[in-house]
Amino acid sequence: MLQPKKQKHRKMQKGRRKGRLTETRGLKVSFGTFGLQSRSACWITARQIEAARKTITHALKRGGKVWIRIFPDKPITKLPPEVTLGGGKGNIDHYVAPVKPGRILFEIDGVSREIATHALKMAGHKLPVKTKVVEK
Repeated sequence: MLQPKKQKHRKMQKGRRKGRLTETRGLKVSFGTFGLQSRSACWITARQIEAARKTITHALKRGGKVWIRIFPDKPITKLPPEVTLGGGKGNIDHYVAPVKPGRILFEIDGVSREIATHALKMAGHKLPVKTKVVEK
């Protein structure tokens, strides 16, 4: 007699990207006139956010205003190198901001369209996600 197939049990892994495939909040340019929108999903580290912010402020030449719409509030732990298994969970190594497609990452106001698009494109090169410049 045939027996039904057993279903494989999958472990719940930390940081598994589950739920909606696209973002449900932070989709519109709310504060500024121009925004940088993500087109793919990724974890963006605090260092990458800071590098993009520095690039934007450098391109704006201290003119205009910048809003950062994401915050790295997810801690990522890591064990030190050459440690055997069984030591428990590692210490917090860095923080990330989980980003899904459609999320507005940065906003700019108070500068011309050419300067804003240039600054946001340069910042997009610093980030691990595909990005697009959007306008209000």
